[in-house]
Amino acid sequence: MTKPSHLLDTAQQVIKAEAAALETLAAQLDTSFDAAVTLLLNAKGRVIVSGMGKSGHIARKIAATFASTGTPAHFVHPAEASHGDLGMMTRGDVVLVLSNSGETPELADLVAYTRRFNIPMIGVASRPGSTLLQRADIAIVLPNLGEACGTGIVPTTSTTMTLALGDALAIALMKHRDFTPENFRDFHPGGKLGAQLSKVADLMHVGDTVPLAQVDTPMSDVLLTISKKGFGVVGVLDSKNSLVGIITDGDLRRHMDGLLTHHAGDVMTPQPQTIAPKALAEEALALMNSREITTLFAVDPDAAGNVAGILHIHDCLRAGIV
Repeated sequence: MTKPSHLLDTAQQVIKAEAAALETLAAQLDTSFDAAVTLLLNAKGRVIVSGMGKSGHIARKIAATFASTGTPAHFVHPAEASHGDLGMMTRGDVVLVLSNSGETPELADLVAYTRRFNIPMIGVASRPGSTLLQRADIAIVLPNLGEACGTGIVPTTSTTMTLALGDALAIALMKHRDFTPENFRDFHPGGKLGAQLSKVADLMHVGDTVPLAQVDTPMSDVLLTISKKGFGVVGVLDSKNSLVGIITDGDLRRHMDGLLTHHAGDVMTPQPQTIAPKALAEEALALMNSREITTLFAVDPDAAGNVAGILHIHDCLRAGIV
């Protein structure tokens, strides 16, 4: 039985071998990478990514990364392509084909289709003289290194380099398009990523649900608003409907004596903490935690202090922002 220490040695050797391969790939990239990015940027249609076996798994991931970072893309299985899915490709598309050897037979029909209908093709392989790279419009050559398994039969180093190359293409395209975190959230509304990129405007309460009162509103009416709206606070507006104060439970306690003889402007705390609707909800949560408060009024700085909505700390927690 293999000793645990030997297993650890094997793991470290594999990771070091793949890390070294990535360093070699980075140093070897040339103008073909620039040409590939330019071709992808100018595509009027979609990017079709294909590969067989382990390259196919990598191709699926690359297509998904493209699609989520602003480059419309989908994966086409080369075997399925030969049975009708070639129709998923059309003029205006760009095809990215992955094959470590460059001689994968299942790719033949797909490659021939791109040549027949003049669909631009980027080939990625480790053999410059391979059929795939010879027929490609743009050939990206991977370093022809041994696999990390040591026997040369298990795709490891080659798939790691291909995956990294796909990431490099996607990020280069993303940066050229000035793809922002806000754009990214449009494609990732769910899960932890979506939560982290949520804006205050996505979570805040708006319209009649927002607890508001004018500065001259009697406190008897303010108490009814606090009770009815359920946020435990009321925002106080001046004659121009700009937020000038807030009434909280603490303000009510401080003015308990003769409370009902006062108006909102007498009881409020002026210049309350606010946040912009376009701010990240994560920023709002951090602000509420630091100020030890549970609500924030969202005020558009371009709207003369008018209230756009109200955000409660529970809204952030329900959305998965922690």
